[in-house]
Amino acid sequence: MKLSRLLERLEYEVVQGSAETEVETLINDSRKAAPGAVFVCISGAVSDGHAYAKEVAEKGAAALIVEKEVEVPEGITVIKVKNTRYALALTSAAYFGYPAEKLKVIGITGTKGKTTTTYMIRSILESVGHKVGLIGTIEAIIGEKHIPAANTTPESFTIQKYFAEMVEEGCDSVVMEVSSQGLMLDRTAGIPFEIGIFTNLGHDHIGPNEHKDFEDYKRCKGLLFQQCKLGIANGDDPYFKDVFQNATCKVETFGFNEGSDLRATDTHLVSKPGYLGVAYHVSGQMDFDVEIDIPGTFSVYNSLTAIAVCHHFQVPAEVIQKALKVAKVKGRIEMIKVSDDFTLMIDYAHNAMSLESLLTTLKEYHPKRLVCLFGCGGNRSKDRRYEMGEVSGRLADLTIITSDNPRFEEPQDIINDIKIGIGKTDGKYVEICDRKEAIKYAIEHGQPGDVIVLAGKGHEDYQEIKGVKHPMDERVLIKEVLEELGR
Repeated sequence: MKLSRLLERLEYEVVQGSAETEVETLINDSRKAAPGAVFVCISGAVSDGHAYAKEVAEKGAAALIVEKEVEVPEGITVIKVKNTRYALALTSAAYFGYPAEKLKVIGITGTKGKTTTTYMIRSILESVGHKVGLIGTIEAIIGEKHIPAANTTPESFTIQKYFAEMVEEGCDSVVMEVSSQGLMLDRTAGIPFEIGIFTNLGHDHIGPNEHKDFEDYKRCKGLLFQQCKLGIANGDDPYFKDVFQNATCKVETFGFNEGSDLRATDTHLVSKPGYLGVAYHVSGQMDFDVEIDIPGTFSVYNSLTAIAVCHHFQVPAEVIQKALKVAKVKGRIEMIKVSDDFTLMIDYAHNAMSLESLLTTLKEYHPKRLVCLFGCGGNRSKDRRYEMGEVSGRLADLTIITSDNPRFEEPQDIINDIKIGIGKTDGKYVEICDRKEAIKYAIEHGQPGDVIVLAGKGHEDYQEIKGVKHPMDERVLIKEVLEELGR
């Protein structure tokens, strides 16, 4: 294909060579350079693609797309653009033949609730015959294929590649998590979203490797609503108006308040041995009763979001009711049966907002004790550790502090930071650095009527230490612990 075809939706300047150069592949990884390749030079946090321009040219690349000056032999075409990340997104879409235009793309952004909601929407739409792709924190799903995720929102080239495979598989729609990082780094640029969803906003992802401040975080979330036809928002969230201040789409709301287009009323908790759930009535745009096998108010919000989307796909109420009953997500309030006396669950809550929401919800079921086991990730904001420690110390009857993904930090240093947060409360705690031993302690000391939460790891099946991901799945650890305890 001609390079000009990849560039057709971009503003660019031909610095050297010709836009009519014949090209074969599009890459942003210098290691994949080969004859006929177009190399997009990305200025990343760790390395700058412009530094590899000469190396890529020597490997026979046909063209470079740059945002800075580079020195390369005369035989190679150089295209200059304002922003190479944005260019990668639009050239990737062109390279794969604009697959998003053949799908109804539903994008979900927010601090929490994205993952559960994507699975709920997919479950409901598939139950009425839609074939739905999924891209999110846990995995990408394309037909029968499940691809583990590295990022909540992958690089733009990967997204477009997945879209193309979904079209090939016969998918008519895709539901995807859209992170603020993904929006900020133009990974979703050029995608024509049919529906954009805003779940909620909390003070998370603020730090040197993420967003410089909360204002930037809010601004980036709002970018989704400048590239979708319809925005569906949690109207109860205090930051809803801030996020939507520059929205260019039609807007609908869901929530508990009277002014919402889709409302939850008559909410009540459902509790049976080994079962925690919630039931409510949907009113406004639709009118029916719902019961879901996931506890708490946030489960009402997640399911309302899914209902709001599926309403636009004309899904009948009875289908939504059945589909919500069976929608489950690995590592999101995932109940693991270990005893007839107490309840144990795994959840991905890994920041203060999600942990507070989870523990507050579980307290409403009046457990004998609420036990919270968690750690915090290394090389992330220390504030998260203090805040999570304070939340658990305030809400849990017992906190078991352990290790999460220490990355390049010492696990004990992270534990010490968490203890500073707990120290602001009267909460009881024990510290057991080894996560398996911590889980063993929790199960061994479980009392009748307890609810025990293993927080932070959720769906993850590894522990990251010094740059290496070691296999570690809490479901496997629980099984091993039960065998060791002879249960």
